[in-house]
Amino acid sequence: MADPFNSLNQPDNPGDPLDELLTFGNPETRRRFLKKVAGTSAALTLGPSLMNFSSAQGAASPVTMGQQLLVDVHLKINGQDYPLRVDPRTTVLDLLRENLHLTGSKKGCDHGQCGACTVLLNGRRVNSCLTLAVVHDGEEITTIEGLAQGAELHPMQAAFVEHDGFQCGYCTPGQICSAVACVQEGHAGDDAQIREFMSGNLCRCGAYPNIVEAVKEGRDKMGASQKS
Repeated sequence: MADPFNSLNQPDNPGDPLDELLTFGNPETRRRFLKKVAGTSAALTLGPSLMNFSSAQGAASPVTMGQQLLVDVHLKINGQDYPLRVDPRTTVLDLLRENLHLTGSKKGCDHGQCGACTVLLNGRRVNSCLTLAVVHDGEEITTIEGLAQGAELHPMQAAFVEHDGFQCGYCTPGQICSAVACVQEGHAGDDAQIREFMSGNLCRCGAYPNIVEAVKEGRDKMGASQKS
């Protein structure tokens, strides 16, 4: 009597190569066949995409890729006129630090949330990391470098030194610029008002009580200097 299980493992035509490959009793040959099928399918699927990608890479011109739109802008920074040509995406902070090397304004979060980059734009505080330079063509910017008069500190700078309104000092340029605006805009009436107006300037060292005292001292000194 013939073995039914043995007959299942035997091809109908022993000379047929395909049957030989698919024979259950020849797993190594079958594995190689499946690998070849998978490889061929992948080549047929990915081939056109790879060819298109290669063609696109070869068609790109280095000159075209390297071209950059620049915009002329004139700014008055710390009392000095600057005719500039900048990328329209350039922020005031990057312009100050990278183009003009005025590094007093700090890049903290770069999202307008910490206040380390605060400068005065037409006398009002702004987060320079979010402010595009080309939008403010012809306007006036004051940074921490522009507050002092030569060797004489600005009253607010002197007040921060006197009251230890800082520890590491990284946030201090932005704190002082905001404090000057706080006084000039009339928001330094009392401690609560000062804290509210200065709340956008973060100090990771926690020097807030001293900062409030410094702002009050600076307010009084600025008022005295304006009256004189």
